[in-house]
Amino acid sequence: MDVIDLSRFQFASTSIFHFFFVSLTVGLAFLIAVMETIAFVRRDRRPVFDKMVNFFGHLFLINFAVGVVTGIVQEFQFGMNWSEYSRFVGNIFGVPLALEVLMAFFLESTFIGLWWFGKDRLPRGVRLASIWLVAIGTQISAFWIILANAWMHHPVGYRVENGQALLTSFSEVVFNYKAWLFTFHVNGSAWTVAGFFVLAISAYHLLQRQDVDVFSRSLRIALVFGAIGTVLSASSGHLAAQADVRDQPMKFAAMEAQWETSESPAPWSAIALIDEQERRNDASLEIPYLGSVLAYNDVEGSYQGLNPLNVEYQQRYGPGDYIPPVLPVYWSFRIMVGIGMLLMLAAFSGLFLWWRRRSPGSRRRGLDETRWYLRTLVWLLPLPWLANFFGWIVTEMGRQPFMVYGLLTVQQGVSANTAGEVLGGLIGLWIVYLGLIGLDVYLLAVTARAGVHHIPEAQIAAAPAPNYAGTGFRGEDARGERVEDRP
Repeated sequence: MDVIDLSRFQFASTSIFHFFFVSLTVGLAFLIAVMETIAFVRRDRRPVFDKMVNFFGHLFLINFAVGVVTGIVQEFQFGMNWSEYSRFVGNIFGVPLALEVLMAFFLESTFIGLWWFGKDRLPRGVRLASIWLVAIGTQISAFWIILANAWMHHPVGYRVENGQALLTSFSEVVFNYKAWLFTFHVNGSAWTVAGFFVLAISAYHLLQRQDVDVFSRSLRIALVFGAIGTVLSASSGHLAAQADVRDQPMKFAAMEAQWETSESPAPWSAIALIDEQERRNDASLEIPYLGSVLAYNDVEGSYQGLNPLNVEYQQRYGPGDYIPPVLPVYWSFRIMVGIGMLLMLAAFSGLFLWWRRRSPGSRRRGLDETRWYLRTLVWLLPLPWLANFFGWIVTEMGRQPFMVYGLLTVQQGVSANTAGEVLGGLIGLWIVYLGLIGLDVYLLAVTARAGVHHIPEAQIAAAPAPNYAGTGFRGEDARGERVEDRP
């Protein structure tokens, strides 16, 4: 592998490792804020919802604390591995990154401390406001980062002068329609991750019949949250793909492995045997009309193929090969969509089971007693993360060979490093990041399995779980009065 491939692989690795934490943090902050709101409103059930908030809040803090470290490395990589890219986009790219720190990170870090460590010291209304500010901070943070990424896909509000992109309209950058599509899609996927995270843990404890009063309620809250997340992710993703037909037709053609311009109506390729060397498909299983429906919401319509687009790009941007890696983009898109449909089916199946039990005169088992469904939720736990990872592969590999679409290629943006230097950094990052992910998964697993009434053997001696009973570490009864610690 040369310097370019190693640098690309290093940045892809750190991005995916970082997003492992980010997707859960963004979604879970909002979900816990909803739980805290219910605890604030439902005084008759406050002890139950307080246990729920404290238990899942502890898991949120573990993921937040470990995940923050992984994001710091990415900013250093811009200067270390992509110095020419940083020089070209720094005047634009630096603005949202700086705003993310000033507007979001300080907001999150301040109020997460007030919310968690002020449980026994602050009024309940202040704690509620604190967790909502944390949730809002995660949304603001995600928006500014997504805004920077969206500009790379659809650059607006700039001019190029002396080999640098200069900002000419901040409002055009902020209201870049691609950024808002990406924001809704990322938030939908984050809500899906958080929803199925809580669903899997709740289902695990309901299978053990542990703390049914807590986990039956968290199951239902997460079920609604996960259903909304899957719908938001699917609908925004569909709109983003249709935008690619106009703005990034090469990416859309790679997603469909469409080498020549399609006919109208266009079929959709479900499975294809792709030959990237010969630039054709040896075989393809196609569904009539569906390609046009996905591209235009219409049974009529064609879209350009990879080969004619490559000729067009050579005339527009100069000599070169502008076809992205088709095989990983094509299959990553199908895996992402397949997982998304499976998760949507699981969420709405749960809503149906919940509704069926509530119907008058029903003698069927309730949602939290349907064991086959609860087991399914436990096994589905890793799938939202996998869908996210494959989605980022589609988004970023489909943009190749451009770093900034139509303005800067990967080859033009890379630093003048040697392959050995990049490889050494790559190995070091993998060691550190795998260790951090291993630590995060271990801490989350032992804490989640222990449950509300935690088992001492499942705890880490140096960092035992807090007492989840009540609002804080001392607790509070249904009337909002302090009580002593209890197991």
